[in-house]
Amino acid sequence: MKAVIALGANIGNPQENIDLAIALLREATDIQAISSMYTTAPVGGPEQPDYINAVAIAESELPATDFLNMLHGIEKALGRERTIHWGPRTIDLDLIQYGSILSASQELYLPHPRAHERRFVLEPWLEIDPDAHLLTHGRVDGLLSALLESER
Repeated sequence: MKAVIALGANIGNPQENIDLAIALLREATDIQAISSMYTTAPVGGPEQPDYINAVAIAESELPATDFLNMLHGIEKALGRERTIHWGPRTIDLDLIQYGSILSASQELYLPHPRAHERRFVLEPWLEIDPDAHLLTHGRVDGLLSALLESER
């Protein structure tokens, strides 16, 4: 199944943490593409440093909940502590979309409920997949255009 994963970090050594997360993802999945790194301002939460963000596309046969648990395991291995909602983090791995799975359970929400509002997801995703389509909201290029227009 095609997995779209958003990566972000803003404390410790963010670039190194993302590189380490990608290395661990390569061990667990078949990485198809990785975007460039983007520096972005934090969204919500307390005052904190800017983030380094990227998006990866991978193939996996894992069930969606197992894939999400694998991402959480990588976060934990890289020192992620879930203490402050939208707070600073050593690494953040969000499962944006997994195949054509739609889920709104407490443990697994797919596609990611705010992906269509996040430039730091849409821009790197579009870079590596120009025909990308967010299941619940449409083409990523159109979503990004609308978001950029709303920021003006």
